Amino acid sequence: MVLQSFKNCLWLSCVLRTPKACFWSTASGGLIIQSVSNDVYQNLAVEDWIHDHIDLEKQQVLFLWRNSPAVVIGRHQNPWQECNLRLLRQKNIKLARRRSGGGTVYHDLGNINLTFFTTRKKYERMENLKLVVKALKALRPQLDVHVTDRYDILLDRQYKISGTAAKLGRTSAYHHCTLLCNADKFVLSSVLKSPYKGLKSNATPSVPALVKNLFEEDPSLTSEMLLDAIAKEYAVQHHTDHHITLINPTDETLLPGISAKTKELQTWEWVYGKTPKFSISTCLNMAYKDSVLNVKVNMDVKHGRIEVCNIDLPEQWLPPGLYSELVKNLTGSKFCPNETTTLVTTLLRVCPQDNELHSRWTLLCENMIRLM
Repeated sequence: MVLQSFKNCLWLSCVLRTPKACFWSTASGGLIIQSVSNDVYQNLAVEDWIHDHIDLEKQQVLFLWRNSPAVVIGRHQNPWQECNLRLLRQKNIKLARRRSGGGTVYHDLGNINLTFFTTRKKYERMENLKLVVKALKALRPQLDVHVTDRYDILLDRQYKISGTAAKLGRTSAYHHCTLLCNADKFVLSSVLKSPYKGLKSNATPSVPALVKNLFEEDPSLTSEMLLDAIAKEYAVQHHTDHHITLINPTDETLLPGISAKTKELQTWEWVYGKTPKFSISTCLNMAYKDSVLNVKVNMDVKHGRIEVCNIDLPEQWLPPGLYSELVKNLTGSKFCPNETTTLVTTLLRVCPQDNELHSRWTLLCENMIRLM
């Protein structure tokens, strides 16, 4: 098996180093590729690379991949609206924004990802999902799985085990879907629950659904069995060999330019800065000594940066100059706890040397940072 995988890698290396016209003019059917990486940014970069480089008129592709814990949002979504960012940071779970639309999903090694690449003319996600269902049925005929009109796959007529998203280019297209096998449902439900209040956005919202793992239904299944069954069905329908080629998404000789694609997907400007404009109108209930202080906060955020900032503080609670300096410095800065922490630390140096003022200032800043 190890030898065969090595041969597969060598074979694909030869394929992609061969001039496109030479190889694709003789190739036919479908190519089945599986990533050896569990890094969400690397695997999303492979999707971009295939979409941009492979002539899908001559060769359709199925890409199989799995990720270590990550939350993946759609191209037009708002991460503050879709997930618990503080919990993601605490659990060291990555956040990624893909280039396709659709809703937010949680990935871990108990989740299989499938990407079907075709020309735009041949794009048909219903047929792809039916292929997955057919593969599942071939493996376990007793499974009650079917595709809905919303392009989800349901188990037992009520539990969502697969969601769908797509990217349609001018001539090329891809459709990717998930398959819940043995994901951590407790983490899934925790991280996909936004704690943010008073957030208004035109970003695409996710639609909540009941979910269930396939392995809960049949513990004898394994991810390898499912991947193999799907690859086999794909091979049958595309009249090609049942042959999974392993690729390393960090190999520049195999995928020229892949590192740059991976780096772009990791940038703050892509993950957060691409968020559609949104506003926050909320009240901070700050416990101070023996009382609770109500502070109203209104902010407009565009491209992930604070465009307008208003903080309504009780009179005399902080010197007007200090408060104004905070609002001035927040305006134009990233809506980001790290940047705001650095900013308020700098401002603290110019704060009058008064213990009471320092306590009040620190309390306000800590609550502002929690908003992010």
